[in-house]
Amino acid sequence: MHNLHLHAVLTGDLIKSRQASTAAVDATLNALSDAAATFGTVWGLDLRFTRFRGDGWQVVLSNPGLLLDAALYFIARLRAGQTGIATRISIGVGPIESLGSHDLADATGPAFFISGDHLGHMGRNRMITLSGTGIGAAQVAIIDLAECIATGWTATQAEAVALHLEGDVPRHEDIAAKLGVTRQAIQSRLSGAGLPYFDTALYAMRNHDFSLPVQGPP
Repeated sequence: MHNLHLHAVLTGDLIKSRQASTAAVDATLNALSDAAATFGTVWGLDLRFTRFRGDGWQVVLSNPGLLLDAALYFIARLRAGQTGIATRISIGVGPIESLGSHDLADATGPAFFISGDHLGHMGRNRMITLSGTGIGAAQVAIIDLAECIATGWTATQAEAVALHLEGDVPRHEDIAAKLGVTRQAIQSRLSGAGLPYFDTALYAMRNHDFSLPVQGPP
């Protein structure tokens, strides 16, 4: 099966965290940690969420095809949690040499280097960046468009999106019951969040063979 030797590493830092209280920063990073645990349970993965000094964090995906799912899920969980702080996410795809000892603090390998290096070079107005093995113009375009849509989510839209991404295409009725609203309200929130337009993008990223050559610059 393709992609077995490749991983996706998501490295992030909080946006404008210096203007927030310590409690707000801690709440945001706790929300990300909880999101990583839930995402891992859903997909049967150990993301090894690691918090770095200050406002940094990192996770690893042994299945790089889930990188779009993960990025959207983290953004949705923060927006839904209304902590008041968003995060930047730099995604690097490549091989790894070590997953570290207790966490990712001492992990190493190209995927980690790519993710970390590109976080430092992200534009001030960007939220997600993607680079590495098997990443070409098509994959970057998907990420760019996804970021454009996700940055416009309201808290209620993000809440519905997060629940949608937690299951294997859960029914709108089930999401509505969990949130205590009508099915029509969920349909409206997911439609307003642009989720119907993500289906093909999610499928394409999940099934992309990152080991194959790609066209165009990453």
